[in-house]
Amino acid sequence: MNPTTPVQDLAAQWNSARRLYPIYFELAREFVIDVKPCPDLEGALDTPGRESVEQARQWLDDMDQRIQVHQLRQFLQTSSLVDQSALAELLKHHLAKTAKTDAVRDKIDFLLVQYFSQAAPSRLDDDQVDLSYVAQLLEPALGEVELRTPVWLNSLDRVLEAAHRCRSLDELLHGGVLAQGRKAKAQAGDLFFLPVALVAFTRFGYLMRRIFFRLMLGDLNTILDGLTELEDKGITTLDCRRAQFSAEEPINRLRIICQSWKVMFQAEYSSGQPLRMLVDLRASVDQALGRRPSADAKSPAAKSEAKKGAKAAAGGSAPAAKAARAAGASADASGAHSPEFDVSGEPAWDPDAGSQQSTKKK
Repeated sequence: MNPTTPVQDLAAQWNSARRLYPIYFELAREFVIDVKPCPDLEGALDTPGRESVEQARQWLDDMDQRIQVHQLRQFLQTSSLVDQSALAELLKHHLAKTAKTDAVRDKIDFLLVQYFSQAAPSRLDDDQVDLSYVAQLLEPALGEVELRTPVWLNSLDRVLEAAHRCRSLDELLHGGVLAQGRKAKAQAGDLFFLPVALVAFTRFGYLMRRIFFRLMLGDLNTILDGLTELEDKGITTLDCRRAQFSAEEPINRLRIICQSWKVMFQAEYSSGQPLRMLVDLRASVDQALGRRPSADAKSPAAKSEAKKGAKAAAGGSAPAAKAARAAGASADASGAHSPEFDVSGEPAWDPDAGSQQSTKKK
């Protein structure tokens, strides 16, 4: 016989379910997940019976099974339904799960970084993001955390140091740095859910996110500078087949595309096809200018703008994410199942494949 659930626990479960229900239902609508409404939650009962609470719990558990990590990530960064308190509720909901699967871990990992990103001031410097500061901002969701850091978490700092040495988005994405970060998370196992580890991984994810955007915006500025340099040489078109454009792509059009990407890539959910095209477009411009791959050609002004843009993007603003969707962010469906910041949608992505395929067609 199951133990009787205290009345206050039933009330807490019901109140949590009522707060989560509109978020989950809208998420299901957006990603066309076929789900039936939960009648009692639809009716918003104030004093439900035990059976109603159990049905609500089962409805949420079923939704958790069906919602993929990339869907949760994209939705939370584009929906006006999810404020700071809603993120905290989602965090507590997932942290309370007894079965800590990889999917649950990845959702918690993202929710923590998103929560911290929204709570942190936009002008926060990287060197201010230490464990004590992260723990302080996460306290409403995690409670007070004792910061006795295990030695095995030191590997995260080594990955961050490697990421800081990257000079381009291509180098970050395909130089093995992101793989090291994912490996550290996977190897942590159940230790990932220790409060101090949750704080450490939140700090890691937030700083990696900043590095990612800094390099991405830096690449965009490098491309724009390169297009101007090509125009100064009297060149009006560029062979961009490797970036899935034409063999004679007008530079004016490429400039317009890059400006639209500047808006699109301010959204934190940026993976798949658009990033793949960005990496390859920089390679095309560098090749046309005779530069070595991943050369650090950013002007001081471009570096300054990239740093400024990275700080703004790391704040996780919903308006920027909505602008990204309007600019075509949903085009990243080919990489939707990839981990955050991973643009290699297929296991063996060949950067030159687009160029080779275009040549065969001619």
